[in-house]
Amino acid sequence: MGDTKRRAFLRAGMASFPLAILGQTGRTSAQPRLTRVPAGADRFGEHHVIGVSSTDFKVATGDARGGLFAMEHTNRKKGGVPRHLHHNEDEWFYVIEGDYLAEVGSERFRLRPGDSVLGPREVPHAWAFVGDTPGKLLIAFAPANKMEEYFRLFKARAGAYSNWNNPQDKELARAHGIELLGPPLSLE
Repeated sequence: MGDTKRRAFLRAGMASFPLAILGQTGRTSAQPRLTRVPAGADRFGEHHVIGVSSTDFKVATGDARGGLFAMEHTNRKKGGVPRHLHHNEDEWFYVIEGDYLAEVGSERFRLRPGDSVLGPREVPHAWAFVGDTPGKLLIAFAPANKMEEYFRLFKARAGAYSNWNNPQDKELARAHGIELLGPPLSLE
């Protein structure tokens, strides 16, 4: 994909992202919660370990009236998530530190600090950390739906991303609007 097409794709994705946040909460009376989460901290003072990586929740589902869930994801080892899609959420990735590969639909991107990509709902996608130093992503889901709950339950089961073909992991994902489609990206 050339730079012009890539920019158009990203612009279109980002243009739709705020609409998902504002237009699908179904609530108008409650005000969003004002929250501040310091660097290196979790919104609830928890630390979520998932396989060989960890996450800190930054914007909880209730903070934005269901319109957004955001987390900071830290990688210390190479690897990533299985190919999957979300039926009800757009997923946005922003690289803070490190090097990543991302695949959205049939397009593959190398992402470095400052780069971002949108995984639109119903489009298969996957990402993998490929750097030699720790990596960090900001990952946001809009609307939030059941994503915070999914990560809490996944953590409670001591899940690891490599179990993409495990029937229990597939059922947990399906119950939260996610379809696990295949293995993580090859790092070779």
